[in-house]
Amino acid sequence: MTANLLTHRAEGSPAAPPLLLGPSLGTSYALWDRIAPELSASHRVVRWNLPGHGGAPSDPIGPGATVADLAGLVLELADSLDIGRFAYAGVSLGGAVGLHLAVHHPERLSSLAVICSSAHFNGSKPWEERAELVRREGLGSVAATADARWFTAGFTVPELVQDHRDADPAAYAACCDALAAFDLREELASITVPTLLIAGREDPATPPAHLREIADAVPGAALVEIPGASHLAPAQCPEAVLTALRAHFSAGGARLGMEVRRQVLGDEHVDRAQARQTPFTARFQDFISRYAWGEIWTDTTLSRRERSMITLTALVAHGHHDELAMHVRAARRNGLTPEEIGAVLLQTAVYCGVPAANSAFAVAQRVLAEDDTEHDDSPTGSSD
Repeated sequence: MTANLLTHRAEGSPAAPPLLLGPSLGTSYALWDRIAPELSASHRVVRWNLPGHGGAPSDPIGPGATVADLAGLVLELADSLDIGRFAYAGVSLGGAVGLHLAVHHPERLSSLAVICSSAHFNGSKPWEERAELVRREGLGSVAATADARWFTAGFTVPELVQDHRDADPAAYAACCDALAAFDLREELASITVPTLLIAGREDPATPPAHLREIADAVPGAALVEIPGASHLAPAQCPEAVLTALRAHFSAGGARLGMEVRRQVLGDEHVDRAQARQTPFTARFQDFISRYAWGEIWTDTTLSRRERSMITLTALVAHGHHDELAMHVRAARRNGLTPEEIGAVLLQTAVYCGVPAANSAFAVAQRVLAEDDTEHDDSPTGSSD
């Protein structure tokens, strides 16, 4: 790790869709402890520390730092991990970083969630005064008020408050400089990435009105307000935040899944399946797009050719002949030759039985002799 690379923690499969999580001022990536492990079931989660926070070096930033500087460090971290395009969620200052990325580097984001944050932080003066205080006296007096600024009365997370006390004063003050200079209100309308805003209804630092302002300006943005949550909603109300994030990021998975589904099965098949969709089958269609196609088929650990061979074998083993016909066509679309498909079916004769393979050869021979677009092989329209 280079001296200027943000310290971070990675969780989940390296082959899963990447999701970067940004912290708030004064906290470490421990802010995400109740959420990151859950998100890592479906994403490659990378949570990062601000310079001088959570034991991280303070070197990457100094006096006069900007949110653009922090966003640049996030991109350097992503590049070092071979992450091109990624989903992003951030709290407060971390959310401001996400907004900057969405405005100035939209090609790097697949989706964005901004939590308890703002497009501006009530002008520069309060932050300039706090930076001056911290540089002069350290973090003691500021950390002493953390509970009141971060949580509702009677609630605390001691580990996060300790992170505040332990942060490097110089780096903390530089982050205050970044907040003092931040104001993206005039540029919000240019954001095109799918955007979710999450507000803590009891948040005194960035009240819901700040998140509503962003939601009103960003085309197509959604807003969720969490009752009983203050400024550090992921720590105080993790279940509510997790539910909102899962819904938002899985929606992106559904869009990607539909793209892959069309590439593998063909537009005509998918259009027919969609046309037959009913309220009864709609949730299952969404599940297929999000999970089978948006998570499994997009995993680059296996090639699409390999996935087709595995799928053919499984369908032969269970006697799903309608599905088999559809996936013989998909296998051809994924680059398998008729000879290779025959070799896969011959392999199934050894491990699935000769009768199963005999039926499979009959189905495959019929499909390979037909025009791929001649007719529909999924009578219910609700499976793939």
